[in-house]
Amino acid sequence: MTDWIKIFDDDCRLPAGRELNELTTELAQCLRDPDPDVRDGHPYVVLRTWIERDVIAGDRRVQLGDEMADRFTDPRTEARTFAPLVLDMIVSRGDFRPRWLDAFSRWYPAETDLRGYHPRLGWLHAVAHGADLLGTFGRHRDVDPAAMLDLAGARLLARTDHLWAEREDDRLARAVALTLTRPELTAAASTTWLDPITADFRAVSASTTPTYVSNTLRTLRALYVLVDCGIRVRPDGPRQQITHRHEVKQRLVDVLESDAKAIG
Repeated sequence: MTDWIKIFDDDCRLPAGRELNELTTELAQCLRDPDPDVRDGHPYVVLRTWIERDVIAGDRRVQLGDEMADRFTDPRTEARTFAPLVLDMIVSRGDFRPRWLDAFSRWYPAETDLRGYHPRLGWLHAVAHGADLLGTFGRHRDVDPAAMLDLAGARLLARTDHLWAEREDDRLARAVALTLTRPELTAAASTTWLDPITADFRAVSASTTPTYVSNTLRTLRALYVLVDCGIRVRPDGPRQQITHRHEVKQRLVDVLESDAKAIG
């Protein structure tokens, strides 16, 4: 196996005498390895750096994106949940294929293993990693932002007994807020994705609070703060305002109040 630590220590330079195709294939395999030191360690950093620096570019990068899209149906959780991280790198660098979006849209609300951190497997983080890609797709000119808002709503309403505990709610709220900055969104498109959530909350028994409802409530509260204050696309960048800030804030209040009435 390639000594990825050595490559990392050499400022991620492409090692002499090695074929990039071979190394890219090996990196892709590392990103599905059950050992978190392999999957989430030096190979991950090298892959990210090579994509950022266009060492992996052109057809080779597109092929890597195709492989990640196929990985959404992999039987292993760690393979599925690291695929959106790599696709996020690739789409952020400028590549896009509709089939990547289709594969992601099928996987994200359907994923049932929502564990954040596992003592043996390390970070899995399906909701958070998927949210990061959703936010990138949500800002992409070739992607319908309303469809990404609906996708976020579907993820929130998917039944689960797993309580999000590793800031998954914050990551998904950020993805939605980024999508809501799209200037072509109408006020209706910015808010109607919340209608199914309102209907669901009203149907919940007053004597129980399902886990998925708790996850959704915390996500929407985090979203309200971002809508109110604006969101930074980059940590050091200016805050961008939500396109229909007032309408979205009011709709979020209505949704949160509908839950209060359901349990009151």
